[in-house]
Amino acid sequence: MLCIIAGGIQPMSEYVIVTDSSADLTDGMVKELGVEVLPLSFTVKGQTYHNYPDNRDMDPKDFYAMLRSGEMATTAAVNVADYTSALEPLLESGKDVLVLAFSSGLSATYQSSVIAVNELKEKFPERKIFTVDTLCASMGQGLLVYLAAKKKQAGATIEEVRDWTEENKLKLCHWFTVDDLHFLKRGGRISAATAVVGSMLHIKPVLHVDDEGHLINMGKARGRGASLTAVVDHMEETVTDPAEQVVFISHGDCLADAEKVAADVKKRFGVKEVVINYVGPVIGAHSGPGTLALFFLGSKR
Repeated sequence: MLCIIAGGIQPMSEYVIVTDSSADLTDGMVKELGVEVLPLSFTVKGQTYHNYPDNRDMDPKDFYAMLRSGEMATTAAVNVADYTSALEPLLESGKDVLVLAFSSGLSATYQSSVIAVNELKEKFPERKIFTVDTLCASMGQGLLVYLAAKKKQAGATIEEVRDWTEENKLKLCHWFTVDDLHFLKRGGRISAATAVVGSMLHIKPVLHVDDEGHLINMGKARGRGASLTAVVDHMEETVTDPAEQVVFISHGDCLADAEKVAADVKKRFGVKEVVINYVGPVIGAHSGPGTLALFFLGSKR
């Protein structure tokens, strides 16, 4: 890409969009978009794995089978050293970097990126290095990265893409439901009594990610079918220009439910495209099998 400055035509600095694996982008999308993805890690049965987009360490179906069998999983954020080792080669090659990080309301990943970026700015003062707290999770983060990468491919500068993500991240709507309340209980989202009673009565929570990037319980539905409908009903309340939207849906090994929600969204709103992928192990460890999440652009969260 070229830009005209005093003294003639000069090449515009190339830049790379970097995100982390909590964005739950498919491997094909990562390659198509040309983004770099740093893997978060998870530990199950005493062994630690990395959450790569191509699932090289563990297939999601195997991960959710372990959870269903009663295994517990713990997760770890991307640390400062991870960011430094990933970003430094890009900067050394002459590229600028824009980091779009997992919500600070759910992980320390963004704070690690801030520390790494500040250190690297001192080492590479000639390079542009930015980091954005997306305040997004799972394929909500993925959708924001997707839209940012599309703007980059259309010729937007690193500053223009950074500014666009800052201006639009709180319009990236996240609506979730889960099938097993006990995973939310383990994560401290609901009480043990609520989990027991809710499970007996087949109560399913309806949650979203708020403006501070936290996962918040917004209501409940009686039964799985009602909770899936409720997620789509929330889309109707705030969605903007749906016919021009690409909508993302992530699922905790419940593809049939994801496809049902996708069909409902297409029928009700006539959206341009729906992309479906797994909820990765980083979030799936806390939300459990049967998690279903819908992501779209709206007037507000």
